[in-house]
Amino acid sequence: MTRELPGGSGSIPAAREYARDFLERAEPAVAETTVQDALLAISELVTNVVRHAPGPCTLRLALDEGYVHIAVSDTSSVVPRAKPPQPEGLGGFGLHMLRKLAGEVETRVHASGKTVSVSLARGRAG
Repeated sequence: MTRELPGGSGSIPAAREYARDFLERAEPAVAETTVQDALLAISELVTNVVRHAPGPCTLRLALDEGYVHIAVSDTSSVVPRAKPPQPEGLGGFGLHMLRKLAGEVETRVHASGKTVSVSLARGRAG
C-alpha cells in the first residue's frame, strides 16, 4: 500500500488510519501487538516529517511472511541522527524507540529527499 500525505499535522492520524486499515485486512492476520508497534513506528516517522521536512510525504507498507515493512519518504535529504533523550518533552526518543521496535532503521537519500524504513516481525495473530 502506498499513500501520499500532505505533510502537515493531519498527516499523522491519517497515516495511522491508513495503516490500521491495511494491517487489519491482512491475510493471514497480523498480531495485534505488531499492529500497535507498527502504528507507533508510523506515528514517529510521520511526526519527524512534519517537524523536520517541508512538504508532502509518502507512506509505504508491505507485508511478507515474516515482516511488516514500513517506509516514509519526504523532501529533506537530512539524515536523522539519534540525540540524547530530553526528559522535558523536547524529543530525542524517536530513533531510539524505532531501533527498539525494529532493531534497524534504514535511511536512503535520493534525488528528491530521503526514505526512512523499518521492518517489524509480523508475529502470530490469535
